[in-house]
Amino acid sequence: MPWIKALPLHYLPILHFRRLQHYCSSNQEQRLLSLLHRHPQLRPSLQLHSYLVTSGLHRHSISRSGILLWNTLIYRYSLGSSPIKALNIYQHMLAFCAADLPTDSFTFSFLIKACAAASLVSPSGVQLHSLVIKNGFAYDVYVHTALLNMYSCYGSIYNAHKVFDEMPARSLVSWNAMITGFSKWGEMEMAMSLFAQMPNRNVISWTGLIDGYTRTKKPEEAVNLFREMAVQGISPSEITVLVIIPAIANLGALDIGKTLHAYCVKGGIDLLDIRIQNSLIDMYAKCGSIENSVQVFEQMGGRSNLVSWTSIISGFAMHGMAKEAVRIFEKMGREKIKPNRVTFLSLLNACSHGGLVEEGVRFFTLMVNGYGVEPEMKHYSCLIDMLGRAGKLPEAEEVIAGLQVEVNSIVWRTLLGCCSKHGEIEMGERVMRRVMELEREFGGDYVVFSNMLTEAGRFVDAETVRRLLDDRNAVKIPGLSHA
Repeated sequence: MPWIKALPLHYLPILHFRRLQHYCSSNQEQRLLSLLHRHPQLRPSLQLHSYLVTSGLHRHSISRSGILLWNTLIYRYSLGSSPIKALNIYQHMLAFCAADLPTDSFTFSFLIKACAAASLVSPSGVQLHSLVIKNGFAYDVYVHTALLNMYSCYGSIYNAHKVFDEMPARSLVSWNAMITGFSKWGEMEMAMSLFAQMPNRNVISWTGLIDGYTRTKKPEEAVNLFREMAVQGISPSEITVLVIIPAIANLGALDIGKTLHAYCVKGGIDLLDIRIQNSLIDMYAKCGSIENSVQVFEQMGGRSNLVSWTSIISGFAMHGMAKEAVRIFEKMGREKIKPNRVTFLSLLNACSHGGLVEEGVRFFTLMVNGYGVEPEMKHYSCLIDMLGRAGKLPEAEEVIAGLQVEVNSIVWRTLLGCCSKHGEIEMGERVMRRVMELEREFGGDYVVFSNMLTEAGRFVDAETVRRLLDDRNAVKIPGLSHA
């Protein structure tokens, strides 16, 4: 029936049930359908699969109804936590029913979706593509779109473009899949070229392109495109708002952020969506308005989650409000919300920049011993920076010496900056040697160390370090020195 192919894939389980009621008459089949209708989640699908085998239904020749049963199982597994099992179901189906149960376009669409979800583009996805051609579905629009999504999701842009070029008819979904794929992998020129060629565009088309510019750190282009979208009369969705907020935050454009927030209120965007609220907290903090961040956070009330609490703590850290960050963290504990490594990193940053050394060390200990969070190098770097800023350089060096993991250049570079700040030349020389052992190309290290030597009156040594900077063609980023 042609109208079946016009339906979106998420309608298929309902469609299967209604069509199967017409085709299936045996008690076993009706029982299976009843179970399927009542239990759409994956766990009952496992039960259905077991029932299918133990009852012998997998050996029944029930024409079209049979493939619909198998398709529904494959579909359910493709959405579950182990999508690779959808491929196992397909192999099971072939082993028992291949002779009288031909696959259809839905079968391949679901299998391709499972490959994408399980990151099995190669070799399984490629093999499925070959089967699609072999079974005569090379020009089916839904199979093509599934292939587009699979290839583009995992960076096989060449294959995705090849599939797109071979499509006899391109739906809006296929155009959007292609644009989203190019955008995801930073191919913005190609994405923009396709966008310009589109005969029709919808909010998904615009959102995919805006997201691409945000991902590739081109916030001005993202904001300009968002404005053009509004001029064209396209209303943004919640997803559009979610992808434009980080661009506004990166620009630090408070006025634009407030305008967007007001538009969301008036335009019916769901501000109860916790993702949007969390993004607004972060945006306002990065745009310099911690007051608005606090207002959004407080309006959330009991809806706040771990990301909400972490975002407001991070906001206070950005604004040097260490005591407020500590207060929120302690309140978070009273609310029985368990912090994670990102929460602790924000908290340690707040303590470091606010000079709360004792509190910072206490929180680091709490993170490890109280919550069992394994510190990453960023946490150690933050701890060392905290001790170094407070002039506790021997303690900072002792922390590094006691680490059981390989220390990277960032940690040593942090200590070098602290040595520079406090004029610790002897330790600075030791630290500089360790930095050079790990990374010689960063020009900022030479500049910091040269300045230390100059301030200590060791002008000849300072000039020697400067010459090393020139001889090794080290990269000096203007305005960045870690001092």
